[in-house]
Amino acid sequence: MTKIILTRHGHVDWIAPERFRGRAELPLSELGKRQAEALGHRVAETWKPDAIYVSPLSRCVRTGEAIGRATGVQLNILEDLADTHYGRWQGLTHEEVRARWPDELRIWLEAPDLAVIPDGETLAVVLVRAINVLQVVRRKHKDQTVVLVGHDSINRILLLHALGLPLSRYWHIRQEPCCLNEIEIQETVFSIQRVNESHHLAKLS
Repeated sequence: MTKIILTRHGHVDWIAPERFRGRAELPLSELGKRQAEALGHRVAETWKPDAIYVSPLSRCVRTGEAIGRATGVQLNILEDLADTHYGRWQGLTHEEVRARWPDELRIWLEAPDLAVIPDGETLAVVLVRAINVLQVVRRKHKDQTVVLVGHDSINRILLLHALGLPLSRYWHIRQEPCCLNEIEIQETVFSIQRVNESHHLAKLS
């Protein structure tokens, strides 16, 4: 059995007020750094990971480094863990997008599986990347424990795929900064042990 510990990077400034972060390079906030350290300690206390893979964006790299320090495991960059490419929406708030692309934003919020973001990725394209991530883990780490450090969007889609749910359910899953998800893979069968767990962050502010 292969075990995946899926987490999201720590807090960054564009989370609130929310903007389409995408491929923008955003440093962890001071809160995000504390979250990453707490996450690292929680992972080290609960699991013995054999490998750590992170999105190439620095907010995930820094979060992965905190896990690496706590567990003694070296991290690896995995391009397919990168956040959704939001194209011309990147860096904009929902209000700014609504002023220029009202119909496109409405579809994104009501039927995300059908949304087409100007010059960006569809969720179907992100799903292909998510499946590639799972193939890497299954091929290289049979019967091992692997930490994946991703983003809100790619994590939602990884979980939807593991649950056998359609992309239309995208908004039905939450992923808080430095949350923990646990997925077990036996051959081709996925079993979800925990989703969006964050009690290790309870004392942070």
